[in-house]
Amino acid sequence: MRNIVLIGMPGCGKSTLGRYLAEILDRDFIDADPEIEKDAGKTIPELFAVSEDCFREQETKTVKRLAGLQGKVLAMGGGVVLRRENIENLKKNGTIIFLDRSPGDIAGDVDTETRPLLAAGRKRIYDLYAQREALYREAADVTVRNKGTLKETLQRLVEAAKQAGG
Repeated sequence: MRNIVLIGMPGCGKSTLGRYLAEILDRDFIDADPEIEKDAGKTIPELFAVSEDCFREQETKTVKRLAGLQGKVLAMGGGVVLRRENIENLKKNGTIIFLDRSPGDIAGDVDTETRPLLAAGRKRIYDLYAQREALYREAADVTVRNKGTLKETLQRLVEAAKQAGG
């Protein structure tokens, strides 16, 4: 059974919606961020304190491991699309869904203090979206818009996952 892989901006709802999706589809949910920390033996802020490249190296190692699993719902970090190798590994055994949420909606309710790449403030959300949107769309097998209520978005996500073979 193929994995369902959620990609998108930090704060787009991958972890929250991924947990619900996994429950509905009776699958295990795995959030990449805690897995990266477990594999590295360091927190994500500690990895970023060394360098963003240090974090990306560990992310790629963890993605490769997670991509080898079967039938999971995986929530990836927002920058997973920055390395083509990550997407190639995830596509081998997964259907990639881009959870698209507008930067304005993300900026309206995300705590930028707890997210290393967003610590520079709300403008950074718009900058990252502009830099990454095309990468998300290119990597995705399906795009689901996170707009409206949680229930509405979850319904669209479940339909997309089922249509994509989940």
